[in-house]
Amino acid sequence: MAIFGRKKRSVSSDESPIPETKEEYTQDVAETHHDSHGVEAIDEKLQRGLKARHITMIAIGGAIGTGLIIGTGQALARAGPGSIFISYTSVGFLVFLVMCALGEMAAWLPLSSGFTGYATRFCDPALGFALGWTYWFKYIIVTPNQLTAAALVIQYWLPRDRVNPGVWITVFLVLIVSINYFGIRFFGEFEFWLSSFKVIVIIGVIILSLVIALGGADGDRRGFRYWKNPGAFNTYIATGDKGRFLAFWSTMVTATFAYLGTELVGVTVGEAQNPRKTIPRAIKLTFYRILFFYCLSVFLLGMCVPYNSKDLVFATKAANNASASPFVVAIKLAHIKYLDQILNGCILLFVFSAANSDLYIASRTIYGLAKEGKAPRFLAKTDRRGVPIYALGLSTLFALLAYLNVADDSKIVFGYFVNLVTIFGLLTWISILVTHIYFVKARRAQGVEDHMLAFKAPLGVPGSYGALVFCCIIAFFKSFQVFTKSPTYGSFDYKNFITGYLGIPLYLIMIFGYKLITKEKGLSPMEADLFSGKQAIDDEEAEFLAAKAARQRNGNGKQAGWFYRTFLSWLF
Repeated sequence: MAIFGRKKRSVSSDESPIPETKEEYTQDVAETHHDSHGVEAIDEKLQRGLKARHITMIAIGGAIGTGLIIGTGQALARAGPGSIFISYTSVGFLVFLVMCALGEMAAWLPLSSGFTGYATRFCDPALGFALGWTYWFKYIIVTPNQLTAAALVIQYWLPRDRVNPGVWITVFLVLIVSINYFGIRFFGEFEFWLSSFKVIVIIGVIILSLVIALGGADGDRRGFRYWKNPGAFNTYIATGDKGRFLAFWSTMVTATFAYLGTELVGVTVGEAQNPRKTIPRAIKLTFYRILFFYCLSVFLLGMCVPYNSKDLVFATKAANNASASPFVVAIKLAHIKYLDQILNGCILLFVFSAANSDLYIASRTIYGLAKEGKAPRFLAKTDRRGVPIYALGLSTLFALLAYLNVADDSKIVFGYFVNLVTIFGLLTWISILVTHIYFVKARRAQGVEDHMLAFKAPLGVPGSYGALVFCCIIAFFKSFQVFTKSPTYGSFDYKNFITGYLGIPLYLIMIFGYKLITKEKGLSPMEADLFSGKQAIDDEEAEFLAAKAARQRNGNGKQAGWFYRTFLSWLF
């Protein structure tokens, strides 16, 4: 039985029937139907209005947010440049494995319910239920987190004692709700240009960091000076090697938070054109983007800013008015006039874009749950433009948590949100990896060979097992510092303990509670549903490709230039 009072239905109903004729693939018109009371209701179908370029840029833009731009400052101040480079590289490889696992499933069967649908169909309905709600919890927390970050960035110009952070939170909240309400095509186009701007800015920041490190900004050739003095590895809680290891491990949480969001392409498949091509492409290119955007940027950052800089906002308790981003600190230390103001403004747009996409993902996640009967049915209703308005409204309500800034320091609230979001994100990755392992077992049992897949995870099941173990270790030991006692850190830190581990009992309660109520069991490899709805998606893909080929024959199809395909397409 469905947990919210709906009759159990076949999972194949996840995908709506395809109209017999379409003038344009993207111009799906929401149909109406009558419910049991004779009241006309809007169809529960999303529109496939996201083009390949939208998916690609959303995949990039969703990952370049507060974790990289702001959260890196805390990690650098606590652990030093060597530690953050190792942690960001390690977690980056972990993320790549998670994305490959997701890509293999998404390329086989692009579902509008995303990876929650995969967990339900390939592994266990209880896991799908827990994963869906966990992912929604993550995004209703990360959205106010982005709004909190926006208030923190603006304090660079206007301290909280001059303008209350609630003012800026209200402005940004109204804007992101409006953009999400205007429909998927407007959202996709808006996010495409914002994400493009983010990519250009971060490339500029990387080049600038290299120039500063080589002395091109102020004639001071820094090189690896800060890796020697104050050093590449700071100590945390303890001294000596133990302290350096604890400092390094503490940055694993920051690195994990920075990468959260890369998996959101798994949610966009329900609104993506030709998803079997666009989704694998976005995922395969993730590896190069991780190396370029994350590993290279934190490496160069460590050459430009010492970990004991007083300008790092998390470095000392007195630095309330310091720069929110360590990249802004790098510019200030290089004595480049006015550029820190410009970059801080760019970072504000980064945060705005991240908040915009986070609210989108939150609304689509609860919509997918409602479609499957795992959330109240009314949340699956869409308007004539394909916008799940009730799901959007409910997700917006939780964004009001950002107003906690009004009563507390933005830095403290930001830290609590990071803790909450990180554990929910890790549980999401764990669920995706478990689902992939079960998916591979199921397809092998049902005769689906590797050559039949549009995309296959390069390291296969061993890679997913390795990533699963790594994720579990980070999840269990992420908040180790709350258990330590020392003259510096005092007694047990119950606040960070709650925010750091709250997600784990919630996750387990949802899994076993669902099983207890529904009496449903996990799926054996032969019971996993690999094919329901696949033919409809195959037909839809064929129709899209035929329409694209017809446009190209008529001279309306645009082909990317050789320079773009060869040198830039991996990045953009």
